[in-house]
Amino acid sequence: MRKTEDLFDEAISLPVEKRTLLVDKLFLSLNPTQIEIDKLWAEEAEKRVKEIANSTAKTIPGEKVFTKIRKRIF
Repeated sequence: MRKTEDLFDEAISLPVEKRTLLVDKLFLSLNPTQIEIDKLWAEEAEKRVKEIANSTAKTIPGEKVFTKIRKRIF
């Protein structure tokens, strides 16, 4: 088995595009995606954006939300 330092050196010597792919693959190996869940969240986000754009969603000003949170915490 190769030494870790040799592996790092080889990875660093790769072209930027290859290093980017390597970083993506390593990150995904630590945090596997849940494709169906990600898809559902994306659909929900799009739905909410449309509701806000069409003024069919009830929005709450951020300061009001944070005031309510502060009251619950403190």
